[in-house]
Amino acid sequence: MAPFRGRSRGRPEGRRQERNGTHSKKRFPTQRVVAEENDAPNGEAENSSEDSESRYEDDLDGEEDEQSIVKPNPYNILLQSLQQEAEQAEPRKKKRKLDRLDRPNSAAIETSALDDADENPLKEANGQEEDTTDGAPVEETLDEDEDSSDPFETHFGSFDENRVFECIQNIDQNSWRVEKHQNTVDRIFLSMPSSAKSTNTHYYQNKSKSPENLKLKKRLAAAAQSIIPSFDELQRELVPYVFNYSDLLFTSRTAQNAASLRYITCLHVLNHVFKTRDRVLKNNAKLANASDGDELELRDQGFTRPRVLLLLETRQSCAEMIETMMRLCEPEQQENKKRFQDGYTNNEDKFAEDRPEDFRELFEGNDDNDFRLGLKFTRKTVRYFSPFYTSDIILASPLGLRRIVENDDPKKRDHDFLSSIEVVIVDQADAMLQQNWEHVEYVFSHLNLQPREAHGCDFSRVRNWYLDGHARFWRQTIIFSAYNTPELNNLFNSSLLNFSGKAKVQPEYDGSYLSVNLPLKQTFSRMNPASPAADPDARFNYFTSAIIPSLTRHLQPADPTIGGPGILIFIPSYLDFVRLRNYFASSNATQNISFGSVSEYTDMPEVRRARAHFFNGRHAVLLYTGRAHHFRRYKIRGVKKVVFYGLPDNPIFYREIIEGFLGQTIAEGRVDAAEVGARVMFSKWDALKLERIVGTRRVGGMLRDKEGDTFDFIS
Repeated sequence: MAPFRGRSRGRPEGRRQERNGTHSKKRFPTQRVVAEENDAPNGEAENSSEDSESRYEDDLDGEEDEQSIVKPNPYNILLQSLQQEAEQAEPRKKKRKLDRLDRPNSAAIETSALDDADENPLKEANGQEEDTTDGAPVEETLDEDEDSSDPFETHFGSFDENRVFECIQNIDQNSWRVEKHQNTVDRIFLSMPSSAKSTNTHYYQNKSKSPENLKLKKRLAAAAQSIIPSFDELQRELVPYVFNYSDLLFTSRTAQNAASLRYITCLHVLNHVFKTRDRVLKNNAKLANASDGDELELRDQGFTRPRVLLLLETRQSCAEMIETMMRLCEPEQQENKKRFQDGYTNNEDKFAEDRPEDFRELFEGNDDNDFRLGLKFTRKTVRYFSPFYTSDIILASPLGLRRIVENDDPKKRDHDFLSSIEVVIVDQADAMLQQNWEHVEYVFSHLNLQPREAHGCDFSRVRNWYLDGHARFWRQTIIFSAYNTPELNNLFNSSLLNFSGKAKVQPEYDGSYLSVNLPLKQTFSRMNPASPAADPDARFNYFTSAIIPSLTRHLQPADPTIGGPGILIFIPSYLDFVRLRNYFASSNATQNISFGSVSEYTDMPEVRRARAHFFNGRHAVLLYTGRAHHFRRYKIRGVKKVVFYGLPDNPIFYREIIEGFLGQTIAEGRVDAAEVGARVMFSKWDALKLERIVGTRRVGGMLRDKEGDTFDFIS
C-alpha cells in the first residue's frame, strides 16, 4: 500500500477516487506540527511491553510522548510502608500532574503525559481503566435515577426486543418506509424500517425549545441552559433526530450555522458519554454490594471503552469541537491542555477578509488533516491524548485514523478500538469529498466489527447485540455537509442502519446561483449517457464534437490592450482534466489553440506562468480544475468565456467563476458585457449539482424535457 500523505494548505493529501477508481500518482508533503515531526504514528518510538493494555497504549496513541521508566526510590518505599495503615483508612486519591495555562513549562508537559495505568492500578474487567470518582462516594457521582422515557434508555436499555428484531430483519432486507416532510426551508426524508411505527408524532412534531426540555445529565443541564437559553430554528429542527438516536444526514451546513450544529452535537455526545459512564459505575456498585448467592446480569458495556467517534477535517475544527465540549462540561482539571493547544490551534489570520467565508472557515488556523486524539473523562478531569483503549471519545481525521487501522507494519494494524463505537459524528463531509473519500468509506467499513483480541474484556458485562454482531444497528451516525452528493447518498444507504430510523435533510434550492449580477447568457447543454459509467465518454465526445468547433471558429489573435480570447474551461474531475490536456496537446483539431493548465497538482511557478500567459493572450484557453479552486480560490483575470465541462459540487464555485472571473474582466474594460457568456454541459447523472444551480423547480424539466436539450438563461 502506498504511504499516506497529510496536507499543507491548498495541497490535497490525495485525490479522491474518481469514476474509474484510480488515483493520481503525485504526492504531497505532510505539514505537521514541529514538535510532533519525530513522533512515530503508532507509538513506534515508545518502549514495548508484554502487557497487552500497555502495548495498545503505545501502538494506538499515535501522538503520545516518549515516556521514561521511573525506578522506585527505597526511601520512598520505606515511608509508604510506615504510612500504609493510615492510608488504608482513607479513600485512595489519584495523583495527577496537570498542564495549566499559568505553567507553560515544557517539562511539565512531558511529565503530565504519564499513563493513567501507572497512577491507578485498578482496571475494569473489560480492559478499560476504572472510572474513578475522585474520592467521592459512588452515590454522589450518580445524580439521578434511570428514566424510562429517556431516549438513552429506550435505545440502549429498556427496548422491545421483538420490535427491534423485526426492524433488524427489515434493514437486512433493505426494507424501509420513507416519509417526506416539508418545512419553510428544508425537505426532510424520514426512513424507518418497514415494520416500525409512524415517525410523524415522535420526530417531526416533537420539537424542543431549549435544553431544559431534554433528558440531560444534571452536570450538563445547568451549563447548557446558560450557554444555550433557547434553541434557534435550525437546532429545534434537528434536536429530535440527534437526541432520539436517529441517524441524520444534514446537507445545509454553512459557516454561519456551524456553531449551532457544534453545540447540539457536543451536548449530545457528552450526555451519552456521561450516562454510559454512570451506568457502569452504578452497576459496579451493585456487583460490589451483592452477596455471594446473588446472580446479577448487568450488561452495560461494549468490547472496548471508546464510545464516540468524531471524524473531522482539520486540527482547527478538532480544537473548536473540544472547546465547545469544555464549555458545556466545565471540568475542574484538564490534563495535557497546553500540549493540545500548541499542537492543534493557530490564532494567526492567514487570509484577507476578501476570501470567501467558507474557505476561511476551512483553512484558517491549523489546517493539517493528519491527526487523531483520544479524550478520557472522569468526574472532575478531562485528559487529552489518552490512549485509544482508555478513551471515551476519539477525534480524528479520516486520513489520520486510517493510518492506524491500515498500518504498514502488519503487527501494528488494529481496529478493535472501533468495535464498540455507539455514536459517530462526521463534520464538514463536503471538505472530505474534496480530499480522498475512500478514507471515510474505509473507516466506516471497520466500525463495529468483532474484535480480534479480547483486550481483557469481561464478556458477562458486554451487551448482547455486540456479542451477536449487531452493534451497527444500534450505532447512531450524524453527518453534516454543505451539499449532497452521490457519495453521501451511498454512505447514507449502505452504512446508516440504525433501527431507530434515519433522516435526510435537504434544502429547497431557489435557483439564486443562476441569477448573477451580470447581463450574460448562460447556455446549458444536456447529454444523454445511458449510465454513470458511460458518462465520461459521452461527455468527452460531446465536447470534441460540439464545443471545440465553436471555439476554433471564434479564435482571434491576441490584442495587447484587451488580451486574447480568454476561454476558461472548468473541469471538476482530475481524470477528465488529464484527458482534455492530452487532447489539446496532441489532437489535430486543437493544433492552432494555445492553452495552459492549472490543477491541484500544478507547482506554484507553473501556476503563475499559466495565469500570466492567459491574461496577456499568449494562451487562448486555460484548463482549470475544481479542486484547484477549492484549495486555492484563485482570482483568474482575463476570462471572457467560460465552459463548464461539468458542474461543480459546490454551487458557490459557480457564482465565483461567473460573477468573479467574468465580472472582473468587464469591470476592467477588457470586454463588453454582451460578449461574455457561459456554456454548461450536464447529464441526468448531474441532477444534484444541477439542482443547486438552477433550482429545485427547474431541474426536473431540464432533465426530462424531450423537446430539446439546450436551455438558455439570460440574466
